Parts: sequence; C-alpha cells; structure tokens
Amino acid sequence: MSAKDCGHHDDEEQLAKRITVAIVGVFVVVGIIIFLVWAILHPDKPRFILQDVTIYAFNLTTPNMLTSNMQITLSSRNPNDRIGIYYQKLDIFASYHNQQITLPTLVPRTYQGHLDVTVWSPFLYGNAVPVAPFLEEGLSQDMNTGMVLLNIKVYGQLKWKVGTWISGRYQINANCPAYISFADRTKAIQVGSAMKYQLVQTCTVDVSLN
Repeated sequence: MSAKDCGHHDDEEQLAKRITVAIVGVFVVVGIIIFLVWAILHPDKPRFILQDVTIYAFNLTTPNMLTSNMQITLSSRNPNDRIGIYYQKLDIFASYHNQQITLPTLVPRTYQGHLDVTVWSPFLYGNAVPVAPFLEEGLSQDMNTGMVLLNIKVYGQLKWKVGTWISGRYQINANCPAYISFADRTKAIQVGSAMKYQLVQTCTVDVSLN
C-alpha cells in the first residue's frame, strides 16, 4: 500500500471517529437537557381522595365466607401545573386487614392534564370469598360492634408527560381507609336497599420506578 493510500485510509478513520463522537455528543446533550427539565419540573405525585362508599351487600357466613358488593367514588387530582399524567393501568379492590376481599376492578386508561381532577366510580365484587379464620373472628366482632375498617387499594402504572416527552412506566400504589358504620345508620344515606357513606377520606399514595 502506498503512502497516499495510507493517508486516505487514516482520513476515513478520523472522519468515522468524528461522526461517532458527534452522535454520542448529541445523545449526551439531549440526555442532559431531559435530566435538567425533569429536575426542574420534578413531578408531585397525584392526590387521591375516597369520596364515598355505597354498600349493597356485606355478609359473613359460615364457614368463613364473605360476600360483599359495593360501589366507590374515587377522585384523583394532578397537582402539577406543567406535567400531565397518563394512567396506563389502575386496579382497584377492597381489603380487610391486608386480605383482599373483592376482585380487582380495572378502570379505563386516562390522561390527566395539568391540575386536572379525574373521578372514577367502579363497582367492587367479592362473592363467597374465603376469609382466614383469625380474620373471620375479628371481622365478626367488628360487625357486631358496628364499625368495620376496610381499605380501598389502588395498584397500577402511570407515565409522566412533559411537552411532547413521555417518561417510562412508574408504579403507583394508593391506600384509602374506609370506616363503615353498620350500627349508626345516621352516618349513611339510604339509596334503595343500599347504604351510602360519605367519607371524603385522603389516601396515601406512593409512586416509584417500575
């Protein structure tokens, strides 16, 4: 190979290196810009409120079987004035002392704009759900005393939206305590054969990387 050919080959290698460095540099700059925007606009997690619970059925039968039928009203507010929220998936169910007592109900995918409020009113069903014996005793006592603490739980995934940029998936968990009084009916509104409890209960919310 002549000196001229070697020089030409070196020029091509230098050009390839410069192109590679330029491409990497562009990616680094874009990454830094996205990071800075994300750091400046660091999103606040959505705020969930359990507005009410309507009980259509809540019956404990032997041996250790619980049948429940209820409708809840759950609201979510996006506290961010520059960041939107895509709710990719949200499952809602009721639990008693960390035991799930209804099937999960999937609510529709939702986009929540800046400072927007979204309201869902799903039905939660649990037909003859086996309850652990030690929980059955506690639940029976709670029902006899007239006050039962249920927890309405939300599990799902969301994405943040800043301008045209959309983040990866984040895990969202919400826990909403619901104190249901079976003894004092003055704390509820009768709706046909059902009892509606106005709660306006703030939920705890956790958002983390998926």
